[in-house]
Amino acid sequence: QVQLVESGGGSVQAGGSLRLSCAVSGGTYCHFGLSWYRQAPGKEREFVSSIDSAGSTRYADSVKGRFTISQDNAINMGYLQMNSLKPEDAAMYYCVTNSKADSMFCRTPHWGQGTQVTVSS
Repeated sequence: QVQLVESGGGSVQAGGSLRLSCAVSGGTYCHFGLSWYRQAPGKEREFVSSIDSAGSTRYADSVKGRFTISQDNAINMGYLQMNSLKPEDAAMYYCVTNSKADSMFCRTPHWGQGTQVTVSS
């Protein structure tokens, strides 16, 4: 069983910062990387950032230079540092596992419940 729990969301003014955390339990043999997605009301879920087990990172164009993804494998935590927040960054943010392991169980994405980010102008 794999569980992901996000935290760190909240309400900030434009230009502010938040750091989201994602605690992962279970499936340590999968050597998970983590991805972050977000979904605003009335919009489709969109990719924000990812980090794989080798530490390679990707970012959506809309957050490049403002967001930084990281992962601490020793304590099974993932982070998304969000700076210079804009009103359009407001959304529910979800973390999800990614894995290059051979196991179908490991490759199956495991999602957290999300944490809400609100950005006021």
